[in-house]
Amino acid sequence: MFNWIKKKSKNNTSAIRDTLFGDMPISAWKGNNSSDEPWVSFQEVEKYLESDNTQMAIQILRKIIETPNLASRHYIQSWHFLKSLGVNPPDDKAKEVYGVIVEVTMKQGVDIVAAYADHTARYINYSGAAVIWEHPDDSLKKEIGYLLDAGKNIIQIIGPWENERPEVPPKGQARISMLTPSGLHFGQAPFNALANDEMGGPIIKAATDLKQALIKKSREISA
Repeated sequence: MFNWIKKKSKNNTSAIRDTLFGDMPISAWKGNNSSDEPWVSFQEVEKYLESDNTQMAIQILRKIIETPNLASRHYIQSWHFLKSLGVNPPDDKAKEVYGVIVEVTMKQGVDIVAAYADHTARYINYSGAAVIWEHPDDSLKKEIGYLLDAGKNIIQIIGPWENERPEVPPKGQARISMLTPSGLHFGQAPFNALANDEMGGPIIKAATDLKQALIKKSREISA
C-alpha cells in the first residue's frame, strides 16, 4: 500500500521527481524486462526504435493508449513517446488531464504533491522521504479528485510547454503542472501570489489537503 522512504539525499528527491511527469526516456520506462503488460509492449517499442522501425513503434504505442485501466503514467509516457515521433493527439484528447503536480520550493528544498487520474498519488518531502499511494482503496478519492478537478479548471487557458521540463522552482516559488496528451502545461509564481490567485488558490489548497491526508495515512500504517 505504502512505501515510506526515509532518505535525506537531495539526489533521491531528484530521482523520484523524474518519475512523476511521464516524460522519461524509453530506456528508463520498460519495466526491467518484466513479463507483464504494458511493460512487454514498451520493451517492444524500444526494440523497434533501436531498429528505426518507427511505424511499428507507433502502432504499439497507440495500442497501449487504447488499453483500458492502465496506470495514468503509462498513458502519459505513451503520448510523450508518440509526440517525439511526430504523432500529436486529436483535439478532443489534447487537454485531457492525466495528472496534476504541485511543487513548492522552501529554504530546505522542494515539496512535491502529485495526483493522477487513476487515483494514485505521491508526496515527496524535501528530505527525500516519500509517501506512495497506489489506490488500495477509495479513502483518498475525494482529496485526489479535488486536485485533479482544480487542474482541469485552468488547463484550457494554459498552452503546452514546448521545451525541456524545467528544474524545480526557485526558492519561494510554486509551480502547478498539468500532464496531458499534448504535453506539460504549467503555471509558476511566488507561493503567496499563487495561493491567493483566483484559479491557483484552489489548486494550492487541494494539494495541501492531499499532502496532509497522505501523511496521516502513512502515520496510521506506521502506528
